[in-house]
Amino acid sequence: MSGQTLTDRIAAAQYSVTGSAVARAVCKATTHEVMGPKKKHLDYLIQATNETNVNIPQMADTLFERATNSSWVVVFKALVTTHHLMVHGNERFIQYLASRNTLFNLSNFLDKSGSHGYDMSTFIRRYSRYLNEKAFSYRQMAFDFARVKKGADGVMRTMAPEKLLKSMPILQGQIDALLEFDVHPNELTNGVINAAFMLLFKDLIKLFACYNDGVINLLEKFFEMKKGQCKDALEIYKRFLTRMTRVSEFLKVAEQVGIDKGDIPDLTQAPSSLMETLEQHLNTLEGKKPGNKSGAPSPLSKTFRNIIITALVIPRHHVAYQG
Repeated sequence: MSGQTLTDRIAAAQYSVTGSAVARAVCKATTHEVMGPKKKHLDYLIQATNETNVNIPQMADTLFERATNSSWVVVFKALVTTHHLMVHGNERFIQYLASRNTLFNLSNFLDKSGSHGYDMSTFIRRYSRYLNEKAFSYRQMAFDFARVKKGADGVMRTMAPEKLLKSMPILQGQIDALLEFDVHPNELTNGVINAAFMLLFKDLIKLFACYNDGVINLLEKFFEMKKGQCKDALEIYKRFLTRMTRVSEFLKVAEQVGIDKGDIPDLTQAPSSLMETLEQHLNTLEGKKPGNKSGAPSPLSKTFRNIIITALVIPRHHVAYQG
């Protein structure tokens, strides 16, 4: 189906009559046209989130209503529009989404109108889970990982160990939900799913920058932590390494579909000696091997701190993202 349908025009006209310009723009952004939401409609909605007289709950409700449509095109575009506003709109938009008990309930969505509908329905279900997780992460953290400052003086690099150990699993959960979109280049067959993929790609770059910052912070403080904290930190680092592989696979897809190589981080695996040093220190604390049992930092720690920044994965471009 191409072009706006009569249903699209009627829906937009109804909101014109009631005077709801924002709801009309939502309808215009989520038509049955098999293409990403038009920039002019997204720009209008972004600006609307910055206007104090605009009702954010009403805007969100209109998007949720569009996501109940039977057409995969309309639903997918409602998700893309919501994601775009979460990223580029005023923060009060994602704050409102985070305050809701329920968001998108599309785990059983299926458009049976044709083979394309079946294929896209799979990605709609995955994409909605990610957007729900993005809002849930905001509710738990009171900030958006993708928006916060990154780098040496960024939020995750300067966070206290206790808070960091609680925050990293939340960040891991959001990254996992994103990676579960799991699309292959030959499945990026239309403008709607391509628009979703670009938003996910940009989110992943920023989220992984936070993830990398958090791991560096954990490892820098590793030898000053108590035994239980060391154990948790080591587990987080192990999960980080496994996720690196999945992130690399996602970035390969980005490269294959033509995203500029200069925009794609170059991930480098940390040496295995890093893991060995961490495990050796934890074993010492647990009394499994002879060594320093006084609770004081390991004599290896000074050398270790000096190699962390160069040995750990430091993707190109990441520190440039300030949200």
